[in-house]
Amino acid sequence: MVISYTVDPDGVVDDGTIQRAQVRNHAKLAYNSVDAWLQGSGPIPPAMEEAQGVADQIRLQDEVAQRLRLRRHEEGALDLETIEPRAIVEEGRVVQLQREKKNRARTLIEDFMIAANGVTARYLEAKGLPSIRRVVRSPERWDRLEALAAQLGDRLPAEPDSKALAEFLLRRRRADPLRFPDLSLTVVKLLGRGEYVLTRTPEQEAGHFGLAVKDYVHSTAPNRRYPDLITHRLVKAALDGRRSPYSGEELEELASHCTTQEDAAEKVERQMRKSAAALLLSSRIGDHFEGIVTGASPKGTWVRIFNPPTEGRLVRGAQGLDVGDRLAVRLVRTDVERGFIDFERQPASL
Repeated sequence: MVISYTVDPDGVVDDGTIQRAQVRNHAKLAYNSVDAWLQGSGPIPPAMEEAQGVADQIRLQDEVAQRLRLRRHEEGALDLETIEPRAIVEEGRVVQLQREKKNRARTLIEDFMIAANGVTARYLEAKGLPSIRRVVRSPERWDRLEALAAQLGDRLPAEPDSKALAEFLLRRRRADPLRFPDLSLTVVKLLGRGEYVLTRTPEQEAGHFGLAVKDYVHSTAPNRRYPDLITHRLVKAALDGRRSPYSGEELEELASHCTTQEDAAEKVERQMRKSAAALLLSSRIGDHFEGIVTGASPKGTWVRIFNPPTEGRLVRGAQGLDVGDRLAVRLVRTDVERGFIDFERQPASL
């Protein structure tokens, strides 16, 4: 399935078209080598050099992707930089947690996928078919975001406003790039989770607060993500002039199921990361670390330490803390099998 669209010089995407096609891959490229080439820090990948015209295409795509990104940010899309550490294993031992850095080739693909997902949503809408939209609702804890901005000498409006939040994040990135990932993580935690919802009419759209888009489905990964497969079945029905292969009730149930299953999958991924981190820290019981509160609820308070970048529970001294607060902690316990990392609060001078 090929999703085609035109991007004008201002980064605006037209309604586009969708069609069946056969695709011939002229060059298999890898993100890291293409990123290095785009950044000017590495040679052109051999596969790209051998395939006539591909290098020019990638340069053009990079330029267009940047225009798409700029347009989204002007509309209020959030430019976040979270830390997602990857365990480095040598001879069966976790020796390091390595932070995944931003990759220009990856963001290029992400920009085109976001635009393609919008085209797909509008296509189904124009054909009168329902769809499962990907939404991130307005933050319920906007008041906490307001308080964080005030602590940093800035301000946010009283009501949720993605443009205002995007501008605030841009100012903070410029003012304190070193600690910007910590602020990004706090914002992500306060935004809340994404979910899949059935949308029958445009008026029902909740939109994606983080991307600042209203019409958005998941459609670009039907080989690994079930909501995309559902979307492709709807698109094929539209192309053939058929009715939806699903009833509204079935789509509503599938949307809820996909949200639940995605949450479960993310829980497994978090568990694996926590177990790797607990293994790395198991020899450092009693050590002190600087960190930031990433979660605060009646169920518990969570802290991410900066080095190594990992998260654990604050088992003592959590009174009065909230998301975004910085503090000093001491490691008191690890449990590799369960992925538990326990800290206790320490005086700020430590």
